[in-house]
Amino acid sequence: MTTQTTVIIVGAGPSGLATAACLNRLSIPYILLEKENCIASLFTNKAYNRLHLHLHKTFCQLPHLPFPQTYPNYVSRTHFLTYLNTYATHFNINPVFNNAVKLARYDEGAKKWKVESEVVGDIGCKRLYEGMFLVVASGETSEAFVPEIGGLSEFKGDVIHSTEYKSGEAFANKKVLVVGSGNSGMEIAYDLCSFGAQTSIVIRSPMHIVSRWSTNLGLTLLKYISLDLVDSLLVLVNSIAYGDLTKYGIQRPKELGPFTGKVRDGKYPIIDMGTCQKIKSGEIQVLPALKSIKGGNEAVFENGKCYQFDAIVFATGFKRSTHLWLQGGDDLLDKNGLPKPMYPNHWKGENGLYCVGLSRNGLHGSTFDAINIAQHIHKLI
Repeated sequence: MTTQTTVIIVGAGPSGLATAACLNRLSIPYILLEKENCIASLFTNKAYNRLHLHLHKTFCQLPHLPFPQTYPNYVSRTHFLTYLNTYATHFNINPVFNNAVKLARYDEGAKKWKVESEVVGDIGCKRLYEGMFLVVASGETSEAFVPEIGGLSEFKGDVIHSTEYKSGEAFANKKVLVVGSGNSGMEIAYDLCSFGAQTSIVIRSPMHIVSRWSTNLGLTLLKYISLDLVDSLLVLVNSIAYGDLTKYGIQRPKELGPFTGKVRDGKYPIIDMGTCQKIKSGEIQVLPALKSIKGGNEAVFENGKCYQFDAIVFATGFKRSTHLWLQGGDDLLDKNGLPKPMYPNHWKGENGLYCVGLSRNGLHGSTFDAINIAQHIHKLI
């Protein structure tokens, strides 16, 4: 039996919830499919305890329901999950959980999207859906990615991805290597150090380190002045604040500014939560690219130096899985599952295909996408 609806949303993270809420307000029927057993599984099951939203709460709330005034300016993981559950209840959002989409294709004859899913844990139990519109809300952070490192399988210590990391408490007095220097990697390194781990972090590429307050200021200024001017201001302010970091193994990009690099290449600036000071004090050691593992516990680096570690945490990001189930949509999404059109025209494709939360603009971007998608569908029907 095939379930008929107007809109099929894939993914019940913040982006999927935002889209569902906007459709609900316009009385547009939809079905929200989620492969996990809960909403926002990344925050529920795969986030570390210390996590707070890096931006001021005004930039992180979803459409049509602000954060409670009692919430702190920088929302904790616990507060955010409470907010998301309240959001789902408020807009009567009821995802179909444990429902992994295996195939989605557009039927030219029927002028509808046909979606086939499989019940998680019940191989062979399939469900079929048809809708005029399909919204990809599976996000930038779909499948955990760990790079291939020679000898890693022989490493005798603990090897985990950042999605498995909760707290540095279990690593006190251990030698821990963090591979990956995005916001998660930098904050995990800080957390490990705070719990007494002897912490090292791999930083391979140039990156912008910016303070929390300057980032919020930059986002506010974008409403009034150009992106280039905002980037120039951020670089100036943070160069003064942090000084020359090259002697600590950190290079600043010379061509793209903090926000331009995020929009154009998906390279997020590092919003410093205290890690930079621990690097300067020598409490956290910066190392170049990891080449291989030898002898069971010794890591070999690009500069030829070797160090022994008790554990390795890979904060190496995610790979999107859209290409595994979506047939067509090549006008909208590239082979990496990211939009081909540039922001702000990134959210709409052909034949009723949309994407939300893939603009590299965080939760604020998801809100922008969800509102646009719902309004566009409302006009079409």
